[in-house]
Amino acid sequence: MDITRRGFLHLSGAVGSGIALSTLGINLKPTRAYADELNKMNRVKAAKQVTTICCYCSVGCGLVCSVDKMTGKIFNIEGDADHPINEGSLCAKGAGFFDLTEANKHRLTKVLYRAPMSDKWEEKDWDWTLKRIARLVKDTRDAGFVKTNAKGEVVNRCETIGHLGSSNVDNEECWLMSVKCRALGLVYIDHQARV
Repeated sequence: MDITRRGFLHLSGAVGSGIALSTLGINLKPTRAYADELNKMNRVKAAKQVTTICCYCSVGCGLVCSVDKMTGKIFNIEGDADHPINEGSLCAKGAGFFDLTEANKHRLTKVLYRAPMSDKWEEKDWDWTLKRIARLVKDTRDAGFVKTNAKGEVVNRCETIGHLGSSNVDNEECWLMSVKCRALGLVYIDHQARV
């Protein structure tokens, strides 16, 4: 790249001014933060906007997902201002929706197991994990299954296993979990939303 004398003077003047301002104790962090925010806004404007509905409760708030056209990955989720229900606002679970996407670098991608009384985590494969869970549930259910109560009435219930639902599952998953728990005979079924 050829640089003219005038371009060289402009560039050296800008660099010199920047150095002079930085030595005067002027804090440029707010300016950099503002520039980063402008960069994000430019990315959002250039992204493909995909609308969807939050799955966490029966309200059905609208979300706008900003998807990078090059990678196809979501990099921003916010409330849909045009949606008639939430008009752009979101509850805490809806606002934290982005952390459940693949963009969350802290999301677990493998099964970690810690043996009883151990202080170390081990990586296990899914086959081992699912077989172990099934075996523990069956053994516990068989040991604590009650066929009749004190009056001699048939109850067919398991009193040794409890189930607490998660706040990070949608309505359909909650229904499926409760049906599964009732099929196992569980009576101690609760959900995080009620607690």
